[in-house]
Amino acid sequence: MKVKSLRSLFATFITLVLVLALAGCSSTAQSSGNQSSKTGHRTLNVEVFDRGQPGQPDLNNNYWTKYINSTFGKENNVTVHFVTVPRSQEVDKLNVMMAANQAPDIVFTYDQGTVYNYVQQGGLTDLSSLLKKYGSTLTSYLGNDLLKYGQFNGKQYAIPGKRTVLLGENTFIRKDWLDKLGLPLPTTPQEFYNDMVLFKEKNPGNVSGVIPFGYSLQPAYPGLGYIPEAFKPSNLTQEQFATLETNPGYDVNWNLPGFEQSVQYMNKMYNAGLISPGFATDKDGKQLDADISNGKVGAYMTNWDGPYRTSPGDLTNLTKNVPGAELVPVDPWGNDAGQHPKAGYAPNGMYILVPKASKNADLAVKYLNWMANSKVTLFLQNGKEGVDYKMVNGVPQPTGTTTKGDKMMTVANNLDYDILSNGIELGDPKKNVAAISAGYPGYQKQVQNAYKVGSVDLYEPYYYSTPNSAVAKYNTQLTSLSSQMLAKLITAKSSDVDSLYKSLVKQYMAQGGQAIYDEYVKNYKAQNK
Repeated sequence: MKVKSLRSLFATFITLVLVLALAGCSSTAQSSGNQSSKTGHRTLNVEVFDRGQPGQPDLNNNYWTKYINSTFGKENNVTVHFVTVPRSQEVDKLNVMMAANQAPDIVFTYDQGTVYNYVQQGGLTDLSSLLKKYGSTLTSYLGNDLLKYGQFNGKQYAIPGKRTVLLGENTFIRKDWLDKLGLPLPTTPQEFYNDMVLFKEKNPGNVSGVIPFGYSLQPAYPGLGYIPEAFKPSNLTQEQFATLETNPGYDVNWNLPGFEQSVQYMNKMYNAGLISPGFATDKDGKQLDADISNGKVGAYMTNWDGPYRTSPGDLTNLTKNVPGAELVPVDPWGNDAGQHPKAGYAPNGMYILVPKASKNADLAVKYLNWMANSKVTLFLQNGKEGVDYKMVNGVPQPTGTTTKGDKMMTVANNLDYDILSNGIELGDPKKNVAAISAGYPGYQKQVQNAYKVGSVDLYEPYYYSTPNSAVAKYNTQLTSLSSQMLAKLITAKSSDVDSLYKSLVKQYMAQGGQAIYDEYVKNYKAQNK
């Protein structure tokens, strides 16, 4: 009886322990669920360009960030936090953050060589499976023809933004200076040079320190704009075009036929005192911006819509200082066939990336998928209908509320927050074009003209399906070297340019240029079997 009682007591004790344990587990599970609802809140860090615009709002706390957090953030129990990166230093800053595993969850760059580099180093998240799981709207919006620009080695390492405008640059000139001198718009390189000489001699703006041709050599983007197009033969083969126009360094192509002549042209202008004397040290372009705004510059090259943008606001600042000043686009860089070729952008905009170190890759894809919704795009690019814009014939017409204060867009179409769409996106190419000028209050006609001029003989870069591993290896050093080479060649004695060019290009090829060229040739031949 005692043994039975003990067994009975033991069984009761065990039962009680199990009951209490189960109760505890239930309580723990409930507690864990409550904790999840409280602590499951996540933060998604997203890069945003700081363009240094006077009067710009807090880039992490403004009308647009509040909209993002009150919609996407609220729906997903997420705080979207924006990490600022100076636009003029974006590649350098991104490299530092990536190397330290401190980059935001979503970063981006326009530089393909930088992306190649990260792919080779294993620094990016493969988004292929996440795109299938969370990116149906995103996939539909971009389409396979555009998504391929973000694929490397068969994996989706980048989400390419969509460029709705493929124009690159324009050359702008002070038409009021031409009018004072009774000169027409220049249509050839020689006419342009002659105008610069007259700008120096006659100083039609009556300014101290006149700069006929404004130029800034920025190390991250060294180049000569469209000047090389005037000297490049029109009969290049496709292979020459594909393998010689793809060197690292913005639009520097040292072995491209005619490029040496474009360097000689710039050297001639420099030695004649026609270009910015401190171009080689103006590494962020701010001195050039100041010279333009102060009315000292007669002509310069910039983005196709540069003078009319909110930032740096060249024309707005210029006309404040010089009432009656007028900047218009010109097209003097004609080639031997009478064409005016202009290297445009590929249909992809920036490369949107998720670092391998990110623990929020799923949220990153969800965020981009949310942004691909046409209603979200419309709001991010224009604001609230009836307040920030009026819809006229299917095209948003800004009311002017987004040019200052908490709603200020630091770049046209709010590109810094609507990172998927590089250019206005209304789902219809004709409407997109019609809407472009509406995004520049006060400059609609000028923008339409700039778009027309910049579209003449526009061409896209050659598309490679296989990344060039040599670009990943040598891109940074060759871009820096190209900047140094241009500075030396432009400032050299005219009689020394030919021999100096040959020796510097030999150095360039030995330090990685030849490896890049060889691999492009190999990839081109493999792609065109």
